[in-house]
Amino acid sequence: MKAIVLAAGYGNRLRPLTDHTPKPLVPVGGKPLIVHHLEKLAAAGFSEVVINLGHLGTKIPEALGNGSTWGLSISYSDEGPEPLETGGGLAKALPLLGNETFLVVNGDVWCDLDFSTIPHALPQDDQAMLFLVPKPDWRERGDFSLSQDRVIEHQSPEYLYAGIALYHPSILDGATVEKFSIVPRLKQAISSNLVGGRLHRGEWDDVGTPERLGSLHAQYGA
Repeated sequence: MKAIVLAAGYGNRLRPLTDHTPKPLVPVGGKPLIVHHLEKLAAAGFSEVVINLGHLGTKIPEALGNGSTWGLSISYSDEGPEPLETGGGLAKALPLLGNETFLVVNGDVWCDLDFSTIPHALPQDDQAMLFLVPKPDWRERGDFSLSQDRVIEHQSPEYLYAGIALYHPSILDGATVEKFSIVPRLKQAISSNLVGGRLHRGEWDDVGTPERLGSLHAQYGA
């Protein structure tokens, strides 16, 4: 199974740091956030990784190269100076990802999920499986709920999407390479009971503010 690490966003909430550094290259524990993901992917047996590029995108291949440092083969999907959002980014990268289920990892999150526990296939007809985390105190509202390992929408959702998911290419059927969000397609799949979910209760943060980045630095070092 191939993986795509999403690294095209602006990281606006971490400005001015992200005015000159792509958020996935921000260091925690002595290495960039995205490198933590690459190490875990390699340890879990992944060999082919796609990384999409957008804001300050040239700096990412300069830092990571072809992936040989981690025993990986990295391909890059360059979206240009204006990122295509998750839907458009995945649609553009599909020729590199192929026709089978693939893993999606947000390159700018901090998470201790063991990637070796991620299944390499989806149940028949499913279009996605989302990893969810309990809603942290700093977030007023969750994204989704779970019912018997199925993702559902709820008036008071208690879980956040962790930025880690399995997708089948069929969720992008008919999509063209343009800027669009994957969320409407995902919600349609949820309403059709085509999306599974797993709850991760370990460490997770979207590193969304300088304060939370500072907390990670205090815990793990710069």
